[in-house]
Amino acid sequence: MNDTNLKPSAPALPDQPRTPRIRRSAPEGVDYPKEIKSFVRRAGRTTTGQTKAFEDLGPQFLLPYQNSALDFVAAFAAAAREADTPNSRPTILEIGFGMGEATAAIAALMPEKNFLCCEVHEPGVGALLKRIGEQGLNNIRIVSHDAVEVIDHMLPLQSLDGVHIFFPDPWHKKKHNKRRLIQAPLIAKLAARLKVGGYLHCATDWQPYAEQILEVLSAEPLLKNTASNSHPELVGYAPKPHYRPLTKFENRGIKLGHGVWDVVFERV
Repeated sequence: MNDTNLKPSAPALPDQPRTPRIRRSAPEGVDYPKEIKSFVRRAGRTTTGQTKAFEDLGPQFLLPYQNSALDFVAAFAAAAREADTPNSRPTILEIGFGMGEATAAIAALMPEKNFLCCEVHEPGVGALLKRIGEQGLNNIRIVSHDAVEVIDHMLPLQSLDGVHIFFPDPWHKKKHNKRRLIQAPLIAKLAARLKVGGYLHCATDWQPYAEQILEVLSAEPLLKNTASNSHPELVGYAPKPHYRPLTKFENRGIKLGHGVWDVVFERV
């Protein structure tokens, strides 16, 4: 090949300074993350039925987040009228209800109680609204907002009769454990908002998380464990309360040999 047929090469460029990689870490002395959220945004498609439930039932069953105490009587007034019961019915807070299967089942089982439910996953909210319509439930209200802010600003002290936290994200990797919802600061907030005699019920299918939950709740001075010594095999865990249904997900796990741990504490 004749060298004259070669195309001239591009002139060499001077070495460019490399952009330093920024390490996204917390400042020294500050745990990561700085604020624990009660949720992680998940991808998901809202179905036509869920969208219709938003349109038809949202105005009645969705409560807007507000930076002031929630008036429980006003929020659940329609439910009280329909059931012909006093407006001061017990109120249970549920954090993170997923697709609402267990929530709807519990609300149907206990129509004499009000259920204030927090979830930010739009398809899940739509799914619960759809279940509300299909099952004719009237004792559920949904706040589609971070539960931590709802607790801080909308729930007065000693205003709740119970709290349900079922199968929160376990964050399996050790380096992500700090992202777990059940930690001392949140439990202190919840305990302060429970009435004396009210309960806090957590359930998980991840044993290391169950151990952490038991440890955190045991360290909260306003709470005491309801588990009795009559079930020594549970070692501080409670038998599954009658009101918590077995979901399809849980049933599948049980068939595969997975365990489920219930932790139930009472406000003293």
